[in-house]
Amino acid sequence: MKHLLKDLRICVDKPGPVDLAKFPTDHGDALQKKELKESLEEDREKLYDLQRLFYATDRHALLLVFQAMDAAGKDSCIRHVMSGVNPQGCQVWSFKAPSPEELDHDFLWRHAKAIPERGRIGIHNRSHYEEVLVVKVHPAYVLGQRIPGVRSTADIDEAFWESRYASIRDFEAHLARQGVIIMKFFLHMGRDAQRERFLDRIEDPSKNWKFSLGDVEERGHWDAYQQAYADAIGATAASHAPWYIVPADDQWETRAIVGRLVRERLEELDLRTPELSAKQRDELAEGQRRLAAEGR
Repeated sequence: MKHLLKDLRICVDKPGPVDLAKFPTDHGDALQKKELKESLEEDREKLYDLQRLFYATDRHALLLVFQAMDAAGKDSCIRHVMSGVNPQGCQVWSFKAPSPEELDHDFLWRHAKAIPERGRIGIHNRSHYEEVLVVKVHPAYVLGQRIPGVRSTADIDEAFWESRYASIRDFEAHLARQGVIIMKFFLHMGRDAQRERFLDRIEDPSKNWKFSLGDVEERGHWDAYQQAYADAIGATAASHAPWYIVPADDQWETRAIVGRLVRERLEELDLRTPELSAKQRDELAEGQRRLAAEGR
């Protein structure tokens, strides 16, 4: 696996209609689990070195956005891909239903607060896109946000959603101008694969805690969610904030692809150890002189 950043099988980097049915949920490549694990391990080792340089350079921030249907493997993908990086340089945010305080602000407020600082990697497990995904499938949630002019779901029309897409596009364009590198991953899982994972959670006692009947109820809105994802991806894809539609039926394939994408994106930056100023070189020499003197 190489050069995935612009691979049209997974990359959407410009706006336009998106048909998720044309994107596979399993590439069916010849790579076996052992090879996928070896590929990911190689990329993890490389990411460790790249992250150190990324932090030392202190010029960009990296924002990784993960979206998916329930049971697609977001948590495990994040854990396996990022397990080798220094925790001090990586922040993970898992967004749940907004709190009363968050509902009293605009829908981007809590996400803007969680943008990583320069030199760090920020991971958003679910993100501002929930506001055009689950909220679009269940528009009654908008009423709790007390938006002027929206008194009932009848007021939530296509113009409303387009205004949200526009806000997201503007938000991400602003971040990109400030040096935030944005990578958005939709873990694309098939309906049958989700059913098998739900059954596994029920039948395996060690996974019972993961199961929620609400997840099965949401499964009844499968087609609406697929359309909401397609609309959101098509409306917000950009060269500075591309979407990657990653097959998710095979979790090791998912992890290997995401690991390679993050590695390739950091390698594109051509990161190097920062050059020292004359003052810093003088301070190194002075520090060495003083420490050497202590040993005499």
